[in-house]
Amino acid sequence: MNLSKRWLHDYVNLDVTDKDFAAALTLSGSKVEGYETEGEELSNIVVARVESLEKHPDSDHLWICQVNVGAQENLQIVTGAQNLKAGDYVPAALDNSVVAGGKKIKKGKLRGVESAGMLCSLGELGLTVHDFPNAIEDGIFVLGEDCDLTLGMDIREATGFNDVVTEFEITSNRPDCLSVIGLARETAVTYGMDFVEPTPVVEPGEGDVNDLLKVSIEAPELCYRYVGAVVKNVKIEPSPRWMRERLRASGVRPINNIVDITNFVMLEYGQPMHAFDLRYLEGNEVIVRNAKQGEKITTLDGIERELSEEMLVIADAKKPVAVAGVMGGEYSGIMDDTNTIVFESACFNGPSIRMTAKKLGMRTEASSRFDKQLDPKGCRTILDRALQLVQMLGAGEVVNGAVDCDCSDKTDFTLPFEPEWVNNFIGIDVSADEQKTILERLGCKVENGVITVPSFRGDLRHKADISEEIARFYGYDNIPDRQLAGVATAQYTPEQKFERLINNTMLACGLSELCTFSFISPKSYDKICLPADSLKRSCVVISNPLGEDTSVMRTTMLPSMLETLARNYNNRNAKAYLYELGKEYIWKGTDELPEEPQMLCMGMYGADCNFFTIKGIVEELLYKLGVEDYDVEAVTDNPSYHPGRTAVISKDGKVIGTLGEIHPQVLTNYGIGVKAYAAEISFDACFEMSNLKRTYKQLPKFPALTRDLAFVCKKSEPVLMLEKTIAQAVGKNLESIELFDVYEGSQIPEGMKSVAFNLKLRAADRTMTDEEADSAMKKAVKALEKIGISLRS
Repeated sequence: MNLSKRWLHDYVNLDVTDKDFAAALTLSGSKVEGYETEGEELSNIVVARVESLEKHPDSDHLWICQVNVGAQENLQIVTGAQNLKAGDYVPAALDNSVVAGGKKIKKGKLRGVESAGMLCSLGELGLTVHDFPNAIEDGIFVLGEDCDLTLGMDIREATGFNDVVTEFEITSNRPDCLSVIGLARETAVTYGMDFVEPTPVVEPGEGDVNDLLKVSIEAPELCYRYVGAVVKNVKIEPSPRWMRERLRASGVRPINNIVDITNFVMLEYGQPMHAFDLRYLEGNEVIVRNAKQGEKITTLDGIERELSEEMLVIADAKKPVAVAGVMGGEYSGIMDDTNTIVFESACFNGPSIRMTAKKLGMRTEASSRFDKQLDPKGCRTILDRALQLVQMLGAGEVVNGAVDCDCSDKTDFTLPFEPEWVNNFIGIDVSADEQKTILERLGCKVENGVITVPSFRGDLRHKADISEEIARFYGYDNIPDRQLAGVATAQYTPEQKFERLINNTMLACGLSELCTFSFISPKSYDKICLPADSLKRSCVVISNPLGEDTSVMRTTMLPSMLETLARNYNNRNAKAYLYELGKEYIWKGTDELPEEPQMLCMGMYGADCNFFTIKGIVEELLYKLGVEDYDVEAVTDNPSYHPGRTAVISKDGKVIGTLGEIHPQVLTNYGIGVKAYAAEISFDACFEMSNLKRTYKQLPKFPALTRDLAFVCKKSEPVLMLEKTIAQAVGKNLESIELFDVYEGSQIPEGMKSVAFNLKLRAADRTMTDEEADSAMKKAVKALEKIGISLRS
């Protein structure tokens, strides 16, 4: 909603800066998006009078003008315009001036003749013929009687092109503020001023409207009120400058006096109205009804539209003449030869108007207001204002009376007036009298402990709504900070704490978080080499996808991670360490909702990155999460990963995740030219197996003994299995076991490897003896020999 400062001052005598006004209205709940001054880029352009003209000696179309700008001497300006004569008042852009579009004007020579500036057209001032209908579009703007003709005056002031326009963002629950009067009321209350809405006065005319017009409502559930009036002997002509200025500042193009009156009243009161040419109303009758199936209408924009039965139309005795609340029909508009018009002021069902506008694909200024549910009680006032303007402008003769079909609910809505409840609810101390004053300035009536809500405030339906009104005019900045009563201190859920721990661990390990779409292309499963019969290909299909590339919900996060790694690689990033916490969507093959397991996916590449890099990060994560005693087993049948460099992590037979090097074919499919590694870890499994309780032990009192053992085993033998066997054999005195060497060479048989462990032993209640340590080592050697693993000699 654009608000003209000049128009606002018609209702509220306010003397504050534009910046203070914007800040105050925003703080009181009417958000200001910004403000600007009309024509502010224009500079050093003044009113001038042409004293004489003579032909340019070296041009057949240029004129040399002597112009008076109020100085002691006339200025000489050369122009190519052919519409000037001596005595005309024109805008003159002097030396070092700026015209519309930011173009700078300096004095110079035209065909060898000095020119002190430039005479301006409408376009060079940022104006159009709609702003000044008596001017011409392709010549110099000759100022008329509707301009101030004081020589030397700034052209913006002389033409009224200097209004300040403030743009408001109006929420959908406040249609009353989509009007000058509504914003004027908000302004008055914000600054503690009384606001009295003016009452339109229509002078008596001739005749009786009932002799010229009949109105009936056949759909009272969709049209709450319809008021019609007739104006005869209409004179179609331009509106006065003050009206054109206000319309222009509000973003509406002036057209002619009748159309401008309807637009003016819509902006002033916030309710659209329409003017019909009476000669095109068959039977001089207006019927508000539902459209008939297959019925068609050609709207004012020249497009034929087919209507449906749930749509509301304004019809005459034979045909629809307008789509109610949206747009008039082809012959419902005002034409140059229009003689008698019908002014319509009506109130329709908001959801019905919204549905109709959406189905017809024609959201208009009228529908965008009607669909917010306007006030039926204001219909007659709005009609009287239009008739008052007709009489003020001499645009026609008003016929006495109005046809008023009113089906609206006239019951006033009331709420209890409970100042103490408001104070306790907000946490302020505002007296009952002060609260009453605020509410009465807003248009409420407060009597005998009851608030009567004005009909235009459909958003006030609860005591909390009243509290909001008190709070915003008391001042949000004046409300002391406090905790809301009955609200416990917010805490993270266990799942949220667990998620934060994972995020912090990943960041500490040097990974960067990413967030990708949950929907992918079905072709992604081919790129990660999933077999045709893989269960992961059974996914949820989106019924209205953005495109084929986002048409299914992912059953694995791996394609999303590889797409991101490929993008980094193609952008020549030397390395990338990434992770994402997200969901996968497992289709059950029924109408049930899919399962949505949460997963952690890691992906990385770089010169310093290998299988053990990502394995170490996973192990660090599991340590931080308190997941212990898990198994790591090599796998060769995962088609997305390298068959010799992939492992599955599990505990008690339940898979926790998969990690390893990406298969070379998958890397080729994604255009990644280096080795890349990934891990897919189940958030849910980790959460179930985690133990975040930390038990701290006192420092040991007795010394530890260390022993080194080296074994020869098959290359395929997992080291973790050896560690578990040793730990089980040594028993409770084993404090730690650490692999410190893996050797394959000439001293080791083909297909075998040597692995060496450092064992630290300590007893909690005594100093261990060498004999006890040696005995424990013998147990470990014997346990491994039972499974075919021998001590290295």
